[in-house]
Amino acid sequence: MKLATYKDGSRDGQLVVVSRDLTTAHYATAIAGTLQQVLDDWNFLAPQLQDLYQTLNQDKARHAFPFEPQRCMAPLPRAYQWADGSAYINHVELVRAARGSQVPESFYTDPLMYQGGSDDFIGPCDPVICPDEAFGIDFEAEIAVVTGDVGMGSNPEQALDGIRLLMLVNDVSLRNLIPDELAKGFGFFQSKPATAFSPVAVTPDELGAAWDGGRVHLTLQSTWNERKVGMCEAGPDMTFHFGQLIAHICKTRNVRAGSIVGSGTVSNRGTEENGRKIWPKGYSCIAEKRAIETIVDGKPSTEFMKFGDTLRIEMKGKDGQSVFGAIDQRIARLQT
Repeated sequence: MKLATYKDGSRDGQLVVVSRDLTTAHYATAIAGTLQQVLDDWNFLAPQLQDLYQTLNQDKARHAFPFEPQRCMAPLPRAYQWADGSAYINHVELVRAARGSQVPESFYTDPLMYQGGSDDFIGPCDPVICPDEAFGIDFEAEIAVVTGDVGMGSNPEQALDGIRLLMLVNDVSLRNLIPDELAKGFGFFQSKPATAFSPVAVTPDELGAAWDGGRVHLTLQSTWNERKVGMCEAGPDMTFHFGQLIAHICKTRNVRAGSIVGSGTVSNRGTEENGRKIWPKGYSCIAEKRAIETIVDGKPSTEFMKFGDTLRIEMKGKDGQSVFGAIDQRIARLQT
């Protein structure tokens, strides 16, 4: 099934069920007011939502209305936890190669992960607001899962069973703030502003055969200023699947219902063509494009995003239909 949260003036919004083709929706008020309520009591409430979803898809829901992504908050407008991994080691290899450093061997066996802010997510069509272009505004196109309760010590297979929903992500980064923060030895903070998510969150069964081995085997599309810059395959180059990412968290603590775990920037390996390395699938963040330029040309030439720039992140199924709806945003200056 597909679920969204409509803006209603409150912090947590109003849960709606969305049709498979993303054309119609129905308030879930009679079942649950918010998505967090559903995650807290999944076994009881999810089947009721599934019944409503089937009715909606059969055009039999009496109070259905046209679905409007512009009215959406993030599916979970605030969450108990937002932990973002770096599951595509190719991305790490490129960024490190551009600055002349090696990837430590441990990175191939133990996932990288940071704890992001989870108290103020933004909706799929909300602007990305930043005080200053000089901060180096970048998008990061990713996939994320929303979990139920997963116990401490769970292995990757057990962790996969705890996945309730999947979403797309724009994990905004302020690249020019990152070096000074990392130099302190304590990780990201100011360089990671509010994160945006797709209009709808979907249950894994909606992906059919594309959900396999804890990975989404579909193409993630990134469009910057109406120019397609990324057509990255999300499945094959994902070094750590979502079960492994969740199990990484579970090594020392419980993961509670309503936790969001991200994949990190979706990235594909380059290929050789006429003796030259190329990246035909494009990129899912500007930092990776700049890393590629540095490796090939000795210096980056692509600038980071400017006020007024637009961004669209979307994933389509084998039938050509949008699975999660699109993250469709504009970069805007903070008004003080």
